[in-house]
Formats: sequence, structure tokens, C-alpha cells
Amino acid sequence: MAINPYHSHLGKNAANHTALSPLSFLDRAADVYPTHSSVIYGEKQFLWQQTRERCTRLGSALSKIGIGKNHTVAIMAPNIPPMYEAHFGVPSCGAVLNSINTRLDAVTVAFILEHSEARVLIADTEYSATVAAALATLNNPPIVIDIEDTSHGDRLGTIEYEEFLQTGDPDFQWITPEDEWDAISLNYTSGTTGNPKGVVYHHRGAYLNALSNITGWEMANHPRYLWTLPMFHCNGWCFPWSLAAIAGVSVCSRGVTGAGIFDAIKHHRVTHLCGAPIVLGMIINTDAAQQFTLDYPVKVMTAAAPPPAPILQSMEDLGFHMTHVYGLTETYGPAVMCAWKTEWDTQGAEDRAQLKSRQGVRYQVLESLAVLDPVTMQAVPRDGTTVGEIMFSGNIVMKGYFKNPEETDRAFEGGWFHSGDLAVMDPDGYLRITDRSKDVIISGGENISSIEIESTLYAHPDVLEAAVVAMPDEKWGETPCAFVTLKEQAQASEKDLITWCRDKMAHFKCPSRVVFTELPKTSTGKVQKFRLREQLPNK
Repeated sequence: MAINPYHSHLGKNAANHTALSPLSFLDRAADVYPTHSSVIYGEKQFLWQQTRERCTRLGSALSKIGIGKNHTVAIMAPNIPPMYEAHFGVPSCGAVLNSINTRLDAVTVAFILEHSEARVLIADTEYSATVAAALATLNNPPIVIDIEDTSHGDRLGTIEYEEFLQTGDPDFQWITPEDEWDAISLNYTSGTTGNPKGVVYHHRGAYLNALSNITGWEMANHPRYLWTLPMFHCNGWCFPWSLAAIAGVSVCSRGVTGAGIFDAIKHHRVTHLCGAPIVLGMIINTDAAQQFTLDYPVKVMTAAAPPPAPILQSMEDLGFHMTHVYGLTETYGPAVMCAWKTEWDTQGAEDRAQLKSRQGVRYQVLESLAVLDPVTMQAVPRDGTTVGEIMFSGNIVMKGYFKNPEETDRAFEGGWFHSGDLAVMDPDGYLRITDRSKDVIISGGENISSIEIESTLYAHPDVLEAAVVAMPDEKWGETPCAFVTLKEQAQASEKDLITWCRDKMAHFKCPSRVVFTELPKTSTGKVQKFRLREQLPNK
């Protein structure tokens, strides 16, 4: 038998094979840029050497109380330094980070703590009422470490975060993964019905997506990144790790307002920020006295609900450079990007906004992205009209759902991850979402995209926010019902908005009712349409 010269004496060893982990980004940042700013939070500023020491102390302190490989450590905190540090400190002792949505109710928090088998909960005292109610229902509650940097809420634990760090050894040796497929984090979906599912990320996927954020967004060294996206959401779309890879600066704050965003841009020279369309709305509708047109480019990455083209255009008019991405908790956050092409620069403003409103093409580190017929599992034609389901495969797809083999098997049926989102593939290979499968409105046998109606409503000068759901109808089976929030002092009536839609789209697609209300949302900016369905008016 012939000897393969590429195999006979060539193999993996300690010198040429190390499991990929985003922990390595922090070590490099601290070695190469030890005195460069890493985190800014109000009057507090940390350098990269300090951030590495704090993360190392956290890993050591957790190890000293018995936390190790595959143990879950939960954190419930806003976008403040301990939340950033947890993304490195928790996995540095081999544990798995579970960042809990700060807007959840006590019942859901209790479910997550119990289901995840959390041994430790690091909790900001701002949420002590919710956390206390959750802990009271648990038979085996976790150890609680308080973050107390405000006057809000009560202490629940026996030690405060800064005190806890001081129990750790700054020379602690990190426990890096033996297998890059080891779990690094556990993120629960914001399910609209039933209990949320726990999505497991591995070190390899986190490493790859963190780098793809950088290359896809063309981020240079030392960006100044404003945390408007919750770090609890898909681990901040992997940006905590991205920023360490390029020694960026995390500008942190406890809350997000339009005025706060402009203030951070002014005082910290912010270069990048991320957020759902709700954040874009905050920026656009900031009081004129606090708003200004930018004198340097600020890049904004937006996702969640597809942003209407008028919103994107308004952001561009203020000087923001928009990038539209798409993904799910199950794909480490963004996995699809509307990659911009220079030939589109000559298009008019409205056409550019329409192009940017598409979801786009796969991230560099996503192996396969397709729009498939969910029955035949065949790709739909690239005609911009044939609807299929968006499906993924590759290294930035989750390991699976924690302790839920049935849902995991269902999600991966046929060798693809099924997103549940419906889309068309345009002739140029860019996908465009038409709806969630459960949100399609079928009226008189015709499929109606709620997103198309919402985009039309957003173009009305009086509309701040809009969401459309199906309403039962004796004749047509169901018809569209629009829920709308108007801008301040706006006076558009139900008749005005229906007429606006009828002037711009096929009449059968237009809403038959318009309800004026504040839209219920998840903490990541997604409209909770199931709650709107509960508020449907009587015909």
C-alpha cells in the first residue's frame, strides 16, 4: 500500500493544534495593548491589562467555590463591566455562561435557573425584586453574588461582586477547552409560547462568529463600541469577544435612550453600535435639541424585525452608515449580512434603502445558507417571488437545545437547521424575509406578508411603529389588522392609514382595521405579536 506523504508523519500535536476559543482574544489584547482602554462606564475606565486581571480573578474565585467544567453560572445584569467580564471570566474556569434577559418575569427566571442547573447567579441589585421572587420558588437555589453599583434594590447574596473578585488569584491558570466543541454559553430563546429553549454555543462557533463580525463589518483596530444591544442577547451577538480580538473599547451604560446615544457619540467618539429597529427609532425621534448630524461616520448594525426602508433612509440622512444583518439565537446572533456592493452607490436614496432592507448573504464563517421548500427540501428558484424557509448549516449553528433532544432533532431535520422564517431569494442571491411562518396572513386563499404592510405603514409621516397580525373574518377567513403607535402630536386616523395603504398596495393586502396602541416588545426589540392577537378588536 502506498504511503500518503501528507499523512505518514504529519499529525496533530501540542505545537500545531489548539482548540479554538475566544478566550485567546483577551489574552492577546492584554499582552499587545495592556494600557489601551478596554471598558468605559461612567467615570470608570479600565485598561486591557486590568480587564484581563479582573476576568482572571473572576474565574479563580468561581473555581475556589467549586465551579468547574460544564457547570452553569448565570448572570442577570445590564450592559455594565461585570457583564462584559463574565464573558471571559466564567468560561476561564471551564464553566458555561448563562446570561439572563433582564426583562423576564420571576416565573421565567426561576424556570431558567432550574432548567440550566445554575450553581451561581451573579445578579445586579436593580433586579432584586424579580430575582428574590424567582429564588423563593426553587428547592435548590444557586449561590448569589450581588452587583451593587446603584442605590436600587436589596442585597440577596452574602458577597458583593467586587469583594468576590478580590478572593480570586490574579495568576490563576485558565481552564481552556480540550475540545473546541465544548460549551461556552447557554442562551434561552424569548419564546412566545411555553417555556423558552436553552441554546448551547460552543467555543469554536463563538470564536468564528466573533471574527466574522469584524471582517463582515470591516472593523479596524480599536473601535469605540457603544453597548446599545443587550449583552444577554446571543452574548451581545458575540461582540464581547469581537472587541477583545481587535482591542476595542466597550462604552457601557445601564440603559438606552436616543439622547444617551448622541451624548456617547459626542463625548466618547463612538464608532460602532448595534441594535434592533426600536433603537433606530429612538435615534431618529430624539428631541431636536439633543440631536445632531454626524461629522464622522458611525456604523450601525441592525437586526431583529426587518427594518423598514424609511427607517434606514432616515438613519442615513443623519449620517449613520447602516448594515442590515439577520440571524437567530440558534446561529450565535447574526449569520446573514446585506453585504454592500459599490455599484449600488449610484442608486437613489430610496433604492439604496430598499436594497439595505434585505437580509442578504451568509457570513464568511457560515458554510451554507438556503431558502428551501420545507416539504421537498429543494431550493426555491431565485425569482424573488417563490417563498421557502430559510435554513442554515455550518459551524455557527448551535450545538442543540439543552436537555431537549426532541426539539433538537426537529430543528435539524433533513440535515439543516430550520429557522421558521419565510423568505424569497432574489436573482442576485440575496435573500429577503417575507414573514415568520406563523405570521403569514391567508385571506381568501391569498398569502399576505405582514412585513409588506408594516413597511408601507412605516412610510407614513405620522407612524412611529407598526405591527400587523391576522384577524378572523367570516368572509375571507382572516384579514390584516394593524396595530400602530403614532409620533407625538400626530393626528392620523384609522381611515387615513387605511387609505394610505390602499393608495400604495393591492387592496386585498390592506388592513381592514387599525388599532392605535403601544406595541408590546421583547427586550431585544421584537414585537410580541401573540400579545397583539389577544387584543384583536371585534369586527
